[in-house]
Amino acid sequence: MLYPLKFKPILKETVWGGKRLANKGNIQNPDATIGESWEISGVQDNLSVVSEGALADNTLEELIGVYMGDLVGDHVYDTFGIEFPLLIKYIDAQQNLSIQVHPDDAIAKERHHAYGKTEMWYLIDATPDASLILGFHKDTDTSEYLAHLQKGTLPDLLHTQPVRRGDCFFIPAGTVHAINAGCFIAEIQQNSNITYRVFDYNRVGADGKTRPLHVEKALEVTDLSPAEELDFGPHLGKSPYFTVDRHQGGFRGMCGGESFHALLVTAGTGALRCGGEEHPLAPGGCFFLPAGSGAYEVEGGCETLIAYV
Repeated sequence: MLYPLKFKPILKETVWGGKRLANKGNIQNPDATIGESWEISGVQDNLSVVSEGALADNTLEELIGVYMGDLVGDHVYDTFGIEFPLLIKYIDAQQNLSIQVHPDDAIAKERHHAYGKTEMWYLIDATPDASLILGFHKDTDTSEYLAHLQKGTLPDLLHTQPVRRGDCFFIPAGTVHAINAGCFIAEIQQNSNITYRVFDYNRVGADGKTRPLHVEKALEVTDLSPAEELDFGPHLGKSPYFTVDRHQGGFRGMCGGESFHALLVTAGTGALRCGGEEHPLAPGGCFFLPAGSGAYEVEGGCETLIAYV
């Protein structure tokens, strides 16, 4: 019988990461900086593994192969098969990330036999001076873009957005962007790990070498106009790839047969009641509710995000 699933976090050491996520796994190196915790992943070589219950130690892909639409939803399974369509993670930026861009589905399929990457960020926490880079601050042409890139002044062309806790941003594929220092983020994105790094502040990686850039590939997919403001109506974010809702405090939800629900706890504590079971909720938690779980309830003063397709 299916039940609300928890997966073992997949922790990623990065040159720009911090210490907030280190307690989510068994980190051997006390000096490690953890930039990302992948909570639900169908990315090959990074498949999520169930952490508890009767299905413990099975990968997400293995479970989809067995339970099909009963796990992810009929619509999701008919569209994606055993490939889970999303990657859900927490990001802790102690330093600025590289300025980067992602391809859309068409180019990602042509170049990498993969999905493109449209993503959404929710600010769980932010220092007073925290910011993000989102697109250009004015219409730009290729020659101007390359000239600034060559001079190392690309940030001068880009829109820097001050942020605070509770802000949310939707980043379509093709939008140049970066997470800057001081941001702690929940990210919901397409199942893709394709990144074209455009500018990295001449930073070196763990091997002491400057990290590679992908200038030509990036230029071919980059939208050189300012990012648009988007209105998602009652939803925190909505696209053909995923929908995300936010709830403050307790609420009652319904997980039907068309899609799973992924529940992220971004603040506070509470409890999840589903299928006759009760599960404690705490900041940084993440549950996967199989499609068809039916009515469920979140109790307490926690803030939660619900992602589904």
